[in-house]
Amino acid sequence: MLADLLIPFITIAIAEFGDKTQLSVLLLSTRTGRHLMLLTGVMLAFFIVDGFAILLGAWITEVVPASVLKIISGAIFLLFGITTLRDLDGDGEESRRFDDSPFLSGFLVIFLAEWGDKTQIASAIFATQYNPWMVLSGTMLALFMLSLSAIYLGRFILRYIKRRTISLAAGLIFLAMGVGLLLL
Repeated sequence: MLADLLIPFITIAIAEFGDKTQLSVLLLSTRTGRHLMLLTGVMLAFFIVDGFAILLGAWITEVVPASVLKIISGAIFLLFGITTLRDLDGDGEESRRFDDSPFLSGFLVIFLAEWGDKTQIASAIFATQYNPWMVLSGTMLALFMLSLSAIYLGRFILRYIKRRTISLAAGLIFLAMGVGLLLL
């Protein structure tokens, strides 16, 4: 029973550490002071995507081709990148579009980026071998700990680097991630 929880927890934590979704959470956390709302949106998206995978295995990639999901994810990252760069104004502060709804921003980025991701597929595979509720618990615990760490790291970075510099870097990173998803 403990293996049903620990194996998914450890595997997902290692696989997701430094992944594009954690980088996205870190970048979004520098755009808002409402970190609990961001974390809630991120975790809801992870719960839906990974919970769906656990319940239905890899069914979604049979219904919607992974290539289509990858294009949609790439387009969302490009949109976030373009919006972030466009919102930089001359006085060094960007408009607060993402701050208006950190819940929605976090939810959309994770929800769209995680379909067909290695952690979603791993969760689905674990659910065929272990107790699905324990797999879901281990997966969500790993994702919660990593997302919380990313949010606090973003908050720490914001203390030492100007928001405009972070926003410029975030916009460029989002663009690079979007291009990478579309080209790879």
